[in-house]
Amino acid sequence: MAVHAVVPTSFGAVTIETDGTRVTALHFVRSAAPMSPANALAAEAADQVQRYVADPSYRFDLPLAIRGTDFQRKVWEAIAAIPVGEMRRYADLGSELEAPARAVGQACGDNRLPIVIPCHRVVAAAGLGGFAHHTAGHAITVKRWLLEHEGALVGTLL
Repeated sequence: MAVHAVVPTSFGAVTIETDGTRVTALHFVRSAAPMSPANALAAEAADQVQRYVADPSYRFDLPLAIRGTDFQRKVWEAIAAIPVGEMRRYADLGSELEAPARAVGQACGDNRLPIVIPCHRVVAAAGLGGFAHHTAGHAITVKRWLLEHEGALVGTLL
């Protein structure tokens, strides 16, 4: 899919992809020139990303193209139920879903709609864990920013 909007943020930028009727993917990038939305849905998604960046309790309301296996969809549904300002461990979700923590982590990494499906709220037994299949670098900086933005890291050792 092609990028239909780029929203600058304090942690870099968020690129938005749509199929014209549903948001298909969001990506965190270190830097990118802002890009005006190419369609009405991209404009709405960009507006909602900006609202979330301004207010971590903002709730997204976008039509989403959620593509994945049945297991991935179960993981993403469980992630979507984690309240703002809270975190869950991969192993806790694994116990809930009767699956290994590693499989939960893989499904988190395969999430193409981060922030909307807040996989950043899932952390390792000791530390932040990975984010978007990365364990270091910009992705982890973004994960930490999102958790701090939501107040989840206040008073923790992560």
